[in-house]
Amino acid sequence: MNHQQLIDQIKGFYITIPTMFRDSDLELDLDATRKVVEYIIENGMHTGNGVILASGAAGDFSTMTFDERVAVTEAVVDQSSGRIPVVMGAQTTSTRELIQLAKAGKRVGAQYIQVSCPYYFSHTEQDFYEYVKAVSEAVDIGIVIYNTFWTSTSLSLDHAQRMIEFDNIVAIKWSSPRIFDLEFERMIMAYHNRLSIIDNQIRYIQSHMMGASAFECHTINYWPQWGLNLLKLMNAGQYREAQEEINRVVVPFYALWRHIEATHTSGDGYLDKLCLELVGLPSSRCRPPTRDVRDEYRTQARQMLEQCGAPVAPTE
Repeated sequence: MNHQQLIDQIKGFYITIPTMFRDSDLELDLDATRKVVEYIIENGMHTGNGVILASGAAGDFSTMTFDERVAVTEAVVDQSSGRIPVVMGAQTTSTRELIQLAKAGKRVGAQYIQVSCPYYFSHTEQDFYEYVKAVSEAVDIGIVIYNTFWTSTSLSLDHAQRMIEFDNIVAIKWSSPRIFDLEFERMIMAYHNRLSIIDNQIRYIQSHMMGASAFECHTINYWPQWGLNLLKLMNAGQYREAQEEINRVVVPFYALWRHIEATHTSGDGYLDKLCLELVGLPSSRCRPPTRDVRDEYRTQARQMLEQCGAPVAPTE
């Protein structure tokens, strides 16, 4: 697959799937993870309107070993069977491990890796540049640059310009803290004709109008049919109707997420998992230190889904 084909495949929803664990011992439950992948694909997500991210933040990468991250990605690739592109989350603090993750991702069949600036230390943009340069030169795999400014150094437009000159940079998953500098808008305007811009700022209407080609949205994990309708509205230019759908479905999800973060625990993917349980799919808790949210927030999550009209499974 050539460079342009890799860019063109990143369209629609960028779906960060949760990693499932067994409740008994918190070991990987690959069969349950496979069932989520199959559910997403069976309900309409495929090449051209979706991309799956395996072992990302919502996939508990921070609590998994190297081998577990590879095993999850391999299971997702195998289950998808070429029906939808797969990205392997490759966030790490080590350039050496980044290269190893990229090699492993390519070996198991992922078309892309997702790369963020190393966290923990306050790395400079030049550190980030050389980090990406190293993996770009070492492994022939599509690279999605992810600007995780809340955990590490924020990527500026100038350094984004330098990075996209590497042959295998195909997308930037973009959000920016510098609202008054209009960096979100400027990135899309500058680069949407050169690579895929993935909206990670939940500004789907604006970014779609400006040329972004993909959209991070947790809702797709448990309600892919809703996502298909949202894409249809946006592609038809029915932006008012699309925004009303976002207000009705996405806003309540994030409101509950913020509430859980403020009152109970932190992490990523735990609300996705609870919603998956409530629509009748396999689920689990996240690994510690994220605490289990299911008993305390199941009722609130069910009410949120029912009010949105999501396909909630009946209670026993």
